[in-house]
Amino acid sequence: MNQPLAYVHPGAKIAKNVVIEPFTTIHNNVVIGEGTWIGSNVTIMEGARIGKNCSIFPGAVISAIPQDKKFNDEDTVTEIGDNTTIRECVTINRGTTDKMKTKIGKNCWIMAYCHIAHDCIVGDNCIFSNNSTLAGHINVGDYVVLAGMAAVQQFCSIGNHAFVTGGSLVRKDVPPFVKAAREPLSYVGINSIGLRRRGFTTEKIREVQNIYRILYQQNYNNSQAVAIIEAEMEATPERDEILEFVKNSQRGIMKGYFSS
Repeated sequence: MNQPLAYVHPGAKIAKNVVIEPFTTIHNNVVIGEGTWIGSNVTIMEGARIGKNCSIFPGAVISAIPQDKKFNDEDTVTEIGDNTTIRECVTINRGTTDKMKTKIGKNCWIMAYCHIAHDCIVGDNCIFSNNSTLAGHINVGDYVVLAGMAAVQQFCSIGNHAFVTGGSLVRKDVPPFVKAAREPLSYVGINSIGLRRRGFTTEKIREVQNIYRILYQQNYNNSQAVAIIEAEMEATPERDEILEFVKNSQRGIMKGYFSS
């Protein structure tokens, strides 16, 4: 850690085996866990809480104040989970009074030039490809993949195991287990490849497909579809997760490809 060409504020709490490369600046009120590597020309600002065995590549700026005119220098944080990789020039802003934090989960891979704004909560094992952008107050589940240049509007939610194709504009909530594509963003099937890679059985994938056929492909409105799914489909964790997401959606879920 003793890199003479890096600046580490005396108030920062850095584990002994953290590697900090030259020309990096680490501000006060920062905590960095064991085994983390910080590349050259990284700026880690007040409120950063970085876990163990993370990698942060050159040009990244972590825990800068929010790009929000309402922000009034509240004591907020940015949390980054263990084993997460943050590539070149990623920017992650700390929270506001909404959630008091911005949080990235464990084992995530945030590729170059992504931006994650204030009060976003990102789950574990997510992959954000180059130039993906989250506006403020967004909730992202576990195992979510955003392909390159996806842009998510503020206050949206994306469910567990969802896949959003490159260049997508996300203006509505994206339910769990699905693939989202086209303009406007639409349901184009379930994320069967991702689910198989994560150990979902053929029977479980078929169950999820059947639920989304009712929700998206049989010309019911959401309330009708939810009632039919509850009445006709056996209660399982996946069924209940989908129903809970639809019922709790604040922005409304994205449309199906048969919707006008």
